[in-house]
Amino acid sequence: MKFSINGITIPDTAMTRDATTFVRDTESDLLFHHSSRVYYWGALAGRRLDLKVDAELLYVGCMFHDVGLTHEHCSCDKRFEVDGANAARDFLQQYGVEQADIDKVWTAIALHTTPGIPQFMAPEIALVTAGVEMDVLGINYDHFSDAEREAVVEQHPRPAQFKEEIIQAFYDGIKNKPDTTFGNVKADVIADKQPGFSPMNFCRVIRQSSWVG
Repeated sequence: MKFSINGITIPDTAMTRDATTFVRDTESDLLFHHSSRVYYWGALAGRRLDLKVDAELLYVGCMFHDVGLTHEHCSCDKRFEVDGANAARDFLQQYGVEQADIDKVWTAIALHTTPGIPQFMAPEIALVTAGVEMDVLGINYDHFSDAEREAVVEQHPRPAQFKEEIIQAFYDGIKNKPDTTFGNVKADVIADKQPGFSPMNFCRVIRQSSWVG
């Protein structure tokens, strides 16, 4: 029987079924269940805010948002968010999805660690970030009922040590390319795991540029 919470379900299409399989086969249990919960938080937030959302696109955005942390889809030089966005783009192209919709999903994933911007964009973009912020940071935790939280976590378990495990998963996915964290929240992850880490500094970049004066 398909899991439903307040009318929110995963759309039953070939694309969403394949997306589930892709992510299940690619990510750890931790990241798979995290990404699944992100979809429900995002979709429930969309329902609460009365937003018109393409549930298929939202699902793919949520499920692929951390794919760039995996070995199979990690580049040596790009932000993990861009790696995940590129993987989602390649996936969506196989289903004849319109370019404008591919761009929405790409942007949703690429910006999900850049707070203060996605919330003003298309619902599919805004809600990926909203789902991530709820599951990782607990933002708007009280906007969800006890019954909603319990139902989602029962379907997609959240380990007792999730907070530390997700920080470690972030670190494992980005530790070999620390410069890609410049300008987003993941620099904090490396600083947490590597005491003495000196991230790129915006003012230092300005002062060390080739310009005179």
